[in-house]
Amino acid sequence: RSLPPLLPFSHFLTDTFNRQHDYLRISLTERCNLRCQYCMPAEGVELSPEGNLLTTPEILRLARLFVSQGVRKVRLTGGEPTIRSDILELVNELHAIPGLEEICITSNGLALHRKLPQLCESGLTALNLLLDTLVAGKFALITRRNGLSAVLRALHVALALGVRVKVNVVVMRGVNEDEILDFVAMARDHPLEVRFIEYMPFGGNKWLQGKMFDYADTMRIIARKYALTKVPHRAGDTAKVYSHPSFRGRVGFITSMTENFCGTCTRLRLTTDGNLKVCLFGNEEVSLRDMMRSGKTDGEILEVIGVAVKGKREKHDDMGVLENMPNRPMILIGG
Repeated sequence: RSLPPLLPFSHFLTDTFNRQHDYLRISLTERCNLRCQYCMPAEGVELSPEGNLLTTPEILRLARLFVSQGVRKVRLTGGEPTIRSDILELVNELHAIPGLEEICITSNGLALHRKLPQLCESGLTALNLLLDTLVAGKFALITRRNGLSAVLRALHVALALGVRVKVNVVVMRGVNEDEILDFVAMARDHPLEVRFIEYMPFGGNKWLQGKMFDYADTMRIIARKYALTKVPHRAGDTAKVYSHPSFRGRVGFITSMTENFCGTCTRLRLTTDGNLKVCLFGNEEVSLRDMMRSGKTDGEILEVIGVAVKGKREKHDDMGVLENMPNRPMILIGG
């Protein structure tokens, strides 16, 4: 049957708290060329059989379906999305979907600099670069791999290409809080946004509340040197963003643990094996892959998406509950 018209926004993507979900994060692969402590257990993870993962046509079918209902922004995640062999073709196909306004990618940058020019030509509009330290030895400790110079090279290529760049920094007590001002200086000197992210609990990362360095602690360090000004909040923003008159860029904070942004969350997640997650911190999932492979129509799939979205809670649980809640490791959700 034909899909219903959007007046004024798809009711399938509108939850019971009137949050309109116009942002879809698609995990392209479970594989990664790093082993970051907060993302993957030291022993690694058991990867899904290849046949369980979404194929490229299935990814594109779901992307078109979500865009037809009002999604305007797609972010490609992983694992590490740039190690997917058809990443350029995929971005090009997404770029051709009418109504899709933004195609973003979240990458660790390790193998990015060679592909970035072609990705931009294919339609990439923004890059989130994962970078938790500017010290080579610490980089190896956090990621269990070497490669800081390659990541910094990717950053410089992105800036030279004029890509919109955000640098994501997970702040961990006793690990990298001494580099906060160094990252702020990056936002001072370059046209990018540095975002400090509170360390979050996921399966296998041995999260400890004492390891979390929260937003207030980070702000206190920055305030010793810079008087930042709050940027007005936009609908759907998940970060608290600040500016400074002498800065070329901005500074943001993702405060999932201490001051959640659930009330303005408009994002949905699609895992590599085709499950829809309506909340990063929830363990409820529904398989869209199985529906496609059993011959369900787009309309039937939309009905299930609508039920899942309507089941999204007002906010996620507090730290103590999340710490003990069974959930996938971040690498199997899509960072």
